Amino acid sequence: MEEVSAGAGSGTTTSTITATTPSFLLLPWNLPLLSAILAGALAQFLKLFTTWYKERRWDTKKMLDSGGMPSSHSATVTALAFSIGLHEGTGGSTFAIAVVLACVVMYDATGVRLHAGRQAELLNQIVCELPSEHPLSNIRPLRDSLGHTPLQVVAGAVLGCIIAYLMGNSK
Repeated sequence: MEEVSAGAGSGTTTSTITATTPSFLLLPWNLPLLSAILAGALAQFLKLFTTWYKERRWDTKKMLDSGGMPSSHSATVTALAFSIGLHEGTGGSTFAIAVVLACVVMYDATGVRLHAGRQAELLNQIVCELPSEHPLSNIRPLRDSLGHTPLQVVAGAVLGCIIAYLMGNSK
């Protein structure tokens, strides 16, 4: 916001000039936010192809699931941090918050969530081996695709950096 003062005789007039967003945009132009959303969406879309490559079958449900290659959580938070760094610089508190958030999310993806997914696999296997008359034999299997391997997290982080860089240079 910029203030302009003009003096005329005994009184002063102050007018305020504000920058407005073009009316055709529904959301204001926020480069870090848009970079993060695009990186996350692209990572989810790419899971369709990485699943086909690995399993030789198309599984559209993978586009909405957590887990898999590349990590969309890592792509999202890395694009956010990278874009803030490019757009606002690396010296501010906004960048520091984004980097800490990215580190926590990526650590969680390879740590807690990965191990929870592995435990779910084992529990599902135990339930499958129960006799049919057991009360737990008919429960729905636990989701076992929760976390990511370090390679999936790194791939998501690289994708996030690339998207943020390309969006930052598209002006």
